[in-house]
Amino acid sequence: MEMKLELVMVPVTDVDRAKDFYERVGFAVDHDRTVSDDIRFVQLTPVGSGCSIAIGRGLTGMTPGSLDNLQVVVADADAVYAHLLEQGIEADGVADLEWGRFVTVRDPDGNRWSFQELPDHAANARS
Repeated sequence: MEMKLELVMVPVTDVDRAKDFYERVGFAVDHDRTVSDDIRFVQLTPVGSGCSIAIGRGLTGMTPGSLDNLQVVVADADAVYAHLLEQGIEADGVADLEWGRFVTVRDPDGNRWSFQELPDHAANARS
């Protein structure tokens, strides 16, 4: 049976502040709809990804900042780190680990993200 993960809720306190952050990271805004005074749905997708995130009001009961270590696979951790710094986003430097190279950031609410360059990409980048 085929299954696809297509949408992950990310709990935030300030929708506009979070939307700005994720746009600066490089996520495209797919939807931004205010359904009612209680519900606003913003869907953003990393370029090339089959899975999106949703931020907003009235979407989840999770506590803002409670997501820990969502991972996005990238081709070049160094390029991602440079991009984040150019966008004024505080990020941990590239960490070289046996299972990949990682750049870690937190969104304005403290939700933690890792950008992972897979090991075979890392080997190709250094050869």
